[in-house]
Amino acid sequence: MLLFARDKDFYKKVIKFALPIALQSFITVGINMLDTNMVSQVSQDALSATSLSNSFISIYQILCMGLGMGASVLVSRYWGLKKTEKGNTPQTDRALKQTVCLMLRLTIILASVFAILSFFFPALLMNSYSDEERIIFLGVEYFQWSVPTYFFLGASLTTTIVLRSVGQVKFPLFVSIGALGINFLANYAFIFGHFGAPRMEVAGAALGTLISRIFEAGMILGYLFFKDKKILFRIRDLFISTRSLIREYIRICIPVLISDGILAFGNNTVAMVIGHLGGAFTAANAITSVTQQLSTVVIQGVCQAGAIITGQTLGKYGKEKTVKQSWLFLGLGLALGTVSALFIFFASDLIISSYSTTEQARIIAKSLMDSISIIIIFQATNSIMTKGVLRGGGDTKMLMLADNCMLWILSIPLGCLAGFYLHLPAFLIYFFLKIDQVIKTIWCIFRLKSEKWIKKISTGDTAHD
Repeated sequence: MLLFARDKDFYKKVIKFALPIALQSFITVGINMLDTNMVSQVSQDALSATSLSNSFISIYQILCMGLGMGASVLVSRYWGLKKTEKGNTPQTDRALKQTVCLMLRLTIILASVFAILSFFFPALLMNSYSDEERIIFLGVEYFQWSVPTYFFLGASLTTTIVLRSVGQVKFPLFVSIGALGINFLANYAFIFGHFGAPRMEVAGAALGTLISRIFEAGMILGYLFFKDKKILFRIRDLFISTRSLIREYIRICIPVLISDGILAFGNNTVAMVIGHLGGAFTAANAITSVTQQLSTVVIQGVCQAGAIITGQTLGKYGKEKTVKQSWLFLGLGLALGTVSALFIFFASDLIISSYSTTEQARIIAKSLMDSISIIIIFQATNSIMTKGVLRGGGDTKMLMLADNCMLWILSIPLGCLAGFYLHLPAFLIYFFLKIDQVIKTIWCIFRLKSEKWIKKISTGDTAHD
């Protein structure tokens, strides 16, 4: 199969979906970068505390991504079916609404769990990431102001993903641009005490994020409930019966949630390992993480485009065209990974110098940047496959196993061994913590060749290829 081809229609379709998603991801990363950069002006401890607190919040964010992407597998396939004479039925319309309803209900339950943990056990959470008292104290303060954020973040994140699945990509982008501006102004006001606001430092960063998330959720949910003409989901549909679709939703969507959930806990275990390597290593990792996110915004866009396009192509055209496109996505992953690696390698010094940290943290950050510039090539390739194409084909159970086995059997044990027992250089510690990305890329190629990743789905009444 060809990794690169002169298929203008394919690449135009990828750009149509991926570019707005990538721009929105860039803005989201921009919000995170604003937070870390502004907080670093307060102190290195403040930077470490907000970074570690957000490691826990990122578990929730990844779980919401899992909920949204799981629902997206069904929504994109149903939307593809609606474009065919055979699939444009009341059952398909009902299945679309049932999928969104189940997703939103689970999001509310999930947000409640994380809000309770953050409100009642913030010190316990921070103790799992660091043993430095000052960092724990500041992290607790950040958590206390972040409790309501879970509900608004989850609602906007999951809803945005399903809107993208039916081609609604521009409006969420405009909302994110507005959220970025609001976050910047709120951070500037509450972190440093400008415009007559109190100087709140770490708490101000949390409050600024909350304000921007309220705006984002209000706009996105307002669009879904009152303006959207494709899914046609309205407030009354939150109370519809979902019994006929529950089995199919569990089969396709829940493995995505479990996979992303275990992966999120695994990534947090990595953050815990890093947190216990000292404040300088933690601060360096905070800088590296934001830079990595910045360099992969296009990759994230192509990941989600891959899931949407694969689902729609399977629903509308069937297996043969889908398989051909899957290899082109693999080629895109290799190309984009190489571009990201070059960006990190050459921009690392400039980015590191923009943060107020110690010299030791800067030296470690440079080593981590060098390490991730190699890993990112493999990460880009397998992400577009696992989070995009293979997931869009419905191969969610196998992905759940592959993602997590490689993380827990390889990355975490080797990273702990390298950091706590062998005391290897920062470059190698980070490389071993991310070694699953290399192995997963090799596995993806074999899985793609097998074509076993293309699964049938059902609207609750009828199965479809």
